[in-house]
Amino acid sequence: MCVHGSGTAVALIIHTGSETIYGQIATRLSLAPPETELDRGLRVYGALLMRVMLVVVIIVLAINMLLARPPVDTLLFAVALAVGLSPELLPAILAITLARGAQNMAKQGVIVHRLNAIENLGSMDVLCTDKTGTLTKGVARLNAALDGQGQASAELLRLAYLNASFQAGLANPLDAAIIACAEAEGLNQVGYQKLDEIPYDFIRKRLGLVVTGPEGLPFLVVKGALQNVLEVCDSLLWDGEMVPLDATKQNTLHEQLAQWSEQGYRVLGLAQKRLPLQASYGRGDEVGLLFMGFLLFFDPPEPGVRETLANLRQLGVQIKIVTGDNQLVARHVMKVVGLENGRILTGSDLQQMSEEALWQAAPTVTLFAETDPQQKERIIRALQKNGHVVGYLGDGINDAPALHAADVGISVDNAADVAKETADFVILKHDLSLVLQGVEMGRYTFANTLKYIFVTTSANFGNMISMAVASLALPFLPLLAKQVLLNNFLSDIPAMGIAGDHVDSEWENTPHRWDIRMIRNFMIAFGLVSTLFDLITFATLLYFWGDTPDLFRTGWFTESLLTELCILFVIRTYKPFYASRPGRVLLVSALAVGVLTLLFPWLPIASLFELVVLPLPVVVTMLGITGLYLVISEVTKGLFYQRLRL
Repeated sequence: MCVHGSGTAVALIIHTGSETIYGQIATRLSLAPPETELDRGLRVYGALLMRVMLVVVIIVLAINMLLARPPVDTLLFAVALAVGLSPELLPAILAITLARGAQNMAKQGVIVHRLNAIENLGSMDVLCTDKTGTLTKGVARLNAALDGQGQASAELLRLAYLNASFQAGLANPLDAAIIACAEAEGLNQVGYQKLDEIPYDFIRKRLGLVVTGPEGLPFLVVKGALQNVLEVCDSLLWDGEMVPLDATKQNTLHEQLAQWSEQGYRVLGLAQKRLPLQASYGRGDEVGLLFMGFLLFFDPPEPGVRETLANLRQLGVQIKIVTGDNQLVARHVMKVVGLENGRILTGSDLQQMSEEALWQAAPTVTLFAETDPQQKERIIRALQKNGHVVGYLGDGINDAPALHAADVGISVDNAADVAKETADFVILKHDLSLVLQGVEMGRYTFANTLKYIFVTTSANFGNMISMAVASLALPFLPLLAKQVLLNNFLSDIPAMGIAGDHVDSEWENTPHRWDIRMIRNFMIAFGLVSTLFDLITFATLLYFWGDTPDLFRTGWFTESLLTELCILFVIRTYKPFYASRPGRVLLVSALAVGVLTLLFPWLPIASLFELVVLPLPVVVTMLGITGLYLVISEVTKGLFYQRLRL
């Protein structure tokens, strides 16, 4: 707490630095954020490629050396093989897709703090959201100030106003609602003076103000969660008289609380106590208070939030409410937004649960109520241990640890500064549907990234195996190193168009994760198909046109490029390639490179790459092999995805 002014004071320091509540939050925020799905996927994918490269290159080097091939040519060929397998345009594809995603989200009113998190948003399958300010408008209104018997009380409103207007802590919407209501009734601070403050904390869940009135006598006004206020009270006003707060009266008060909470009201309790004039006041003075009544607030749900949550569930995203509010109020909001069925856990339940018990229970719970900041973080980590990609939507200081721990942290523009700084995304408009649009954008980004990986890995792996086999069987290198690199360069031109390609609904309707086993199997399946047709090409060229190196290399160069262009259209969609419309840039660039491939041997620079003009029968044969490859690849795709679904 910072105080500006002059004078003297006596302070009792309980904890300092990292041992304070805010210090503990700051310590958690200083830890490294969790690895994103994109980073993890690329790391494992890179390790897979490295292993394949090393194995194939070492084998090719060893065998060619045993065959007494020229060492320099052999080394260059082996290096070209390794380079040929690497998806060298992947960083560019990622940069384009992520930047385009961030730009589109900015147009919709979402600021992206961490680009890599866009793909996490698409992989997210659990969204934990705070209640106040996210599912609700976050603009609380004081509906009533009622005494213990449920009657309107002007005295209660006056005391609540003094507590709210004199408190020096962080501004909050409940105090603002009290002040607005009281000032509308003509109340003000004239004649009152603040003597001391007993600050709010997450343990006590109440705030105390010591004030003197016109008569000059100090009194304590305590406002907070009803149960936490009642535990420091021993009496209440009943029919205008002060009576003991016995078990019967407590039950009556709790019944009223339950009734109002089930109607969606957030209820605070308020109590007071006369105090002697002394140098300072503290928590020890919070005993023997007189309970004055209830403050009823209403925070209406955001318009359209029910439909947005329903749409998120249709996209495979589970919704869980994680709030510090009373469970009855939270349950009412849960029903209003369409989350009626589900298990409920409270903060007291979580205190009794071990990490293993929470790990098992968390996926089955829809509402976590009356939670503190540490418990919110525990919930996020428990869901992550179950293999979920977890998003968290919150706007308060107490949400910061959960925002930091989540795979996707989302906050709103009017949130606490620490929440906005911690979040990966900040929503500028108070519209939860922007999260839905972000999920769709994340899946679009993931789909096009994976398309590029599928295309380049399967085609390059097939070519790598083909060249390795051919180098062992032929008396000359099947392709020169510069021809391999030219092949890669030309095939990468249309691949750049994948960044803006259309995405099928199958990619958008469910969350996808980086599945390295599937990528490996895809690479092997389509790589072997590519190798098979390369071997058919080798055999055809050798059988009909002999072992002329230049003609052989040009023929295979042509077939290899044409088949890579074909596989681009096959792999980019789950559907038959003719049933899914590709993006304009992808289509035009692929057709242009296809024409260039056929015309390249006639260009003046062809001699630099030692490519020769092919006889017409060779060109027709290469086109026929390419057409057959297109059909077989389409059949292979159908069988692969059919087996994947089993």
